[in-house]
Order: sequence, then C-alpha cells, then structure tokens
Amino acid sequence: MRLKPIHEQVVVLMGASSGIGREAALRFAPRGAKVVLSARSLPELEALAEEIRAAGGTATAVAAEVTEFEQVRDVAERAVTEYGRLDTWVHLAGVGLWAPFEETSPAEWKRVLDVNLNGQAYGAMAALPYLRDGGGGALIHVSSVEACIAMPFQTAYAASKHGMHGFLKSLRLELERERVPISVTEIMPPGTNTPIFDEARTRIGTKPKPFPPIYEASVPAEAILYAAEHPVREMVPGGLCKAGVVAQGVAPRLMDVFLRWQGFHTQKTDEPKTDQAPTSLFEPLPNGDRIQGSLSGQARSWSTYGWLERHPGVKGALLVAAAGSAMWLGARAVGCCAPPAEGGGTEGD
Repeated sequence: MRLKPIHEQVVVLMGASSGIGREAALRFAPRGAKVVLSARSLPELEALAEEIRAAGGTATAVAAEVTEFEQVRDVAERAVTEYGRLDTWVHLAGVGLWAPFEETSPAEWKRVLDVNLNGQAYGAMAALPYLRDGGGGALIHVSSVEACIAMPFQTAYAASKHGMHGFLKSLRLELERERVPISVTEIMPPGTNTPIFDEARTRIGTKPKPFPPIYEASVPAEAILYAAEHPVREMVPGGLCKAGVVAQGVAPRLMDVFLRWQGFHTQKTDEPKTDQAPTSLFEPLPNGDRIQGSLSGQARSWSTYGWLERHPGVKGALLVAAAGSAMWLGARAVGCCAPPAEGGGTEGD
C-alpha cells in the first residue's frame, strides 16, 4: 500500500480547534497539504484557517458536532467539493471526565462514549466512501494509551478508548481482506499537555493531570504526519508508555498493583476544582483555541522512542545490534563457565 506524499494530500482534521489537532494542522499546512479543519466552534476554526492562509497555506473551516453523523458527513462532502478528493482523515475530537464510576451520571457516561467512540465511528463512516472513490488513503484515529491501559477515575474515558481500539482492529481486518488500499492507523498518545485537563469535568477534588510522563502536543502530532504517508497499524509515541502497554499485555496483575499504588494521586494537581466549574463536556468553552494546557513546565517536547517509531530502519538496526550484543555476551559467559577439556593443560605442557 502506498500513500501520497503530504504535499499532494487533502487532509481532514476532526477536532482541529485546539490541542493535538491544532498542532497537527499547523504542521500539515506548511508541508503543502490542503487542510479541512473541523470542531464544534467555528470562530476558533476560522481564526486557525486564516493563520494558515496568511502563512501561504490552504485551509477551509467547517463546524461540526461529531455526535451528529450528518454533520460529520458534511465535512467529508465539503472537502471533496472544495478540493476534489479526500486523501487522509484524522479524527482527534474527544472529551474527558475525571470521576469515580459511582459518581458518574448516565448523561455524562453517554456523552463521553458518544464523542470518543461513536464520533470516531461516524468519522470513518463519512470518510470511507470518498477514500474508496479516490483509490485509497489513510484513516488516522487518535485514541490514547488508555486504549490498552485503563486508569482509575476514568471509567467512561477508558471504556471509550478500549472500544475504539477494538473497532479499529475489526475495521482494519475487513479492509485488508478486501485488499482496499486504505490504511487504518491508531495513534495512542501518552499524557499530553493540552487544554482537555483544564476544561474537563472533575469530581476528584482537584483539576486533573495526566499520568506521567507528560509530553507536548508536538510529539503525537509528528506521529500523525508520519502515519499520513506510511501505512502503520499503531503508534505509541512515548517509550515508557509503550513499555506500559507491553507490560499490560504480559503481566496485567502486576500492572494492577502498580496502578493501585501510583494511579490515583498522580492524576491530581494541587489546584482545587469542583464539578460546578465550567467544562467543555457538553459545550465548547470560549477561547478554546490553545494548543498547550497549563502543564508546560512538566511536559517533554521530545520522545526518543517516538523518533525511532518514525525511523524504523534505525530502530531495526538498533534491535539487531542489541540482539547481537546479547548473543555475544551470552557466548562469552558460556565460554567462561565451560569446564576445562579432559586431561587438562595444553599441547607442549
């Protein structure tokens, strides 16, 4: 499967007004992509589109609520009407809720799953016919490391991300069986310094923060751009988070012990916050156009493992070198511990 270079692509970004989506849009456009920007709030999208156009890029803003399929479909139709085709669909829209399960209301539960899971499915439903008609392309869905590792205080969020993980695996199999040249990539970012933690509803007594390590939005944004040109299955742009995903698969009970020890207090800041504070759960907040949240002093702007994910040749060479070193050390250890030959001594003794 081959994907077009970014400078030849028409890219839709659902959830582009802030956070990772806004950062990705500002990276796609300078590389020559025609970008279609969508989120709930039109003023922030139009300001972003104007910023891109002022820098010489091409952008169109279309407001949409991802829980309404007709509105999502309109975004795909607008991309094709405006630019003649659709090459890459990047779905990032999401909301958060930090609360014990027994303090989560049915309306809150439904909203989180509607946005984070159903919205992702609606995006794929809207994009797939146009990707097929255009001869292929990329579906890029941004979930979370919580697609594999469920955190306390986030039952609704974890359920939505686990559901997305299963949905994408099933969809990928169906497309592969048909030999449809459409790649399905799941980006599973680690904790990222975006406004979601400032805008989320919380019942844990404080403003929430992500489980460390925390990264800036540039780290997952670079993974998205890579997936737009390279048909990869999954990317976890953070080494410790990738290790956590592996550990969850091979030693889930041990991960439970670790998260009971570290998973609760590490999600709390020192800033008190109640569930009466304004949130973006049901409606967008004013001035929702920021990329960064309030954790810049704690966030990393670089991931070595993320870089290696985007340079698989280097990654493979390092793995081969590591395996060779391990074999050499093992051989030396066996040689050092081997018993002397029978009769002892050497020729000439």
